[in-house]
Amino acid sequence: MAKFLAVLLGCTLPSKGASPMLESKSHSQVGLKSSTKQKGTIFSTLAGEKSSSDYKQEQQWKPVYCSLAASCLTSPLIEKPAGKESMPQTPPFSAMFDSSGYNRNLYQSAEDSCGGLCYHDNNLLSGSLEALIQHLVPNVEYYPDRTYIFTFLLSSRLFMHPYELMAKVCHLCVEHQRLSEGDSDKNQMRKITPKILQLLTEWTETFPYDFRDERMMRNLKDLAHRMASGEEQTYRKNVQQMMQCLIRKLAALSQYEEVLAKLSSTATDRLTVLKTKPQSIQRDIMTVCSDPYTLAQQLTHIELERLNYIGPEEFVQAFVQKDPLDNDKTCYSERKKTRNLEAYVEWFNRLSYLVATEICMPVKKKHRARMIEYFIDVARECFNIGNFNSLMAIISGMNMSPVSRLKKTWAKVKTAKFDILEHQMDPSSNFYNYRTALRGAAQRSLTAHSSREKIVIPFFSLLIKDIYFLNEGCANRLPNGHVNFEKFWELAKQVSEFMTWKQVECPFERDRKVIQYLLSVPVFSEDALYLASYESEGPENNIEKDRWKSLRSSLLGRV
Repeated sequence: MAKFLAVLLGCTLPSKGASPMLESKSHSQVGLKSSTKQKGTIFSTLAGEKSSSDYKQEQQWKPVYCSLAASCLTSPLIEKPAGKESMPQTPPFSAMFDSSGYNRNLYQSAEDSCGGLCYHDNNLLSGSLEALIQHLVPNVEYYPDRTYIFTFLLSSRLFMHPYELMAKVCHLCVEHQRLSEGDSDKNQMRKITPKILQLLTEWTETFPYDFRDERMMRNLKDLAHRMASGEEQTYRKNVQQMMQCLIRKLAALSQYEEVLAKLSSTATDRLTVLKTKPQSIQRDIMTVCSDPYTLAQQLTHIELERLNYIGPEEFVQAFVQKDPLDNDKTCYSERKKTRNLEAYVEWFNRLSYLVATEICMPVKKKHRARMIEYFIDVARECFNIGNFNSLMAIISGMNMSPVSRLKKTWAKVKTAKFDILEHQMDPSSNFYNYRTALRGAAQRSLTAHSSREKIVIPFFSLLIKDIYFLNEGCANRLPNGHVNFEKFWELAKQVSEFMTWKQVECPFERDRKVIQYLLSVPVFSEDALYLASYESEGPENNIEKDRWKSLRSSLLGRV
């Protein structure tokens, strides 16, 4: 994981002539309207984003420590259950962080006024870890709002293992239940049980991959059995539904991982295939899918499917560091339970290499030029759809050195549309053009009248980099030992926005033949790309000539 991050965070935008993928990061805009002015986020400071309202002068990479009091996240959150047996209701992710602060007064309990939680203007800023855990657990009179549940479950893994948190939560829940059981009024029991069940449901639905840990599952089953063994039949049914839903999600993840493993194990170099089956050179992407709009739609299918499997906790696990108050032990010294985030970045790289392969492979110059124009049209449609990740991968593939050096080929290409895309992915001002386009797509998604308008697929490497600098720019702990919860509101806000985007169902008709080609067709390695490029348009200097001879010898066995 450390190597993965080092490569990812070291990436820069590929100018023409750059090499492989993760050297790239940028984005574009062609058809989306900019959104109205928005409040600056912590990224306005950490990443140098130009804010239209909160910052009058540019600040770059300057960490924010405790300046977010006025912009901590709130929400219109859960209402207290009205009826004895009603489950607390929660809004979708899109409604979780649409305001600016978690308002204590909406969900105040007796415990809030003491016990190590620090507020300012009714916004929760910090607290001891134990106090935050207690704030997570419902009692007869109190249920935490959904923003707090999501934020704490997301960030707590920086300080303790999820199974350790689950053990503490279960202990507190059991204690609350025992207090209720001792009460002569059975209504007390009826009030707290659905709240505990709702908390567990929130956890299993939003962070299901935590329960791949047997210790997590064991604690969950023990507490679920305790609730289901009561007199109320409704609780048993709800517990059963919760467990079945969790098991389905874990089974789906396992199947997805098997597919990825199969694709990885069968991956071969395109040059090896061509040497054994020369006739396969006749089959390219345009013979499989001649319509660039259809290809953009199928790329969107793949993007949304892969995004859907990324758990919110994977963003935090990617950057987990030592907790200074925990004997210098990392919370994730154990093996990660998933690698969906890495697999998604690998897909980005594969798409870039596939684009470069398809362009370098044709023997005739006019065919290469036609292929470039084809991918320009695909990239433009990806932009209009809101699929910025595929757009960036395509542009990065066209900017790789083996492609960009084909000057005679590019001379035959109408590059006006490509120039527009390159302008929109300009990395200057911290990808200002891309971020403007992304905000436009996000605004369109909020007011969408069709499922197509809901699609927002961000340039993923830049999203990770933003979250990385948010994590690095603010301390996890304050000098008094409190957890810096102000920071984690912002982290949760960024991740929850991603959660909303990844849950969108792809509205386009699925073409299995095209998707299979995109996922499984062999692509050239970097050396094979250079060889194909030199074979198409000869070396221009002695350095290129020497490399061409070396590649012919090593890859083709020719002198």
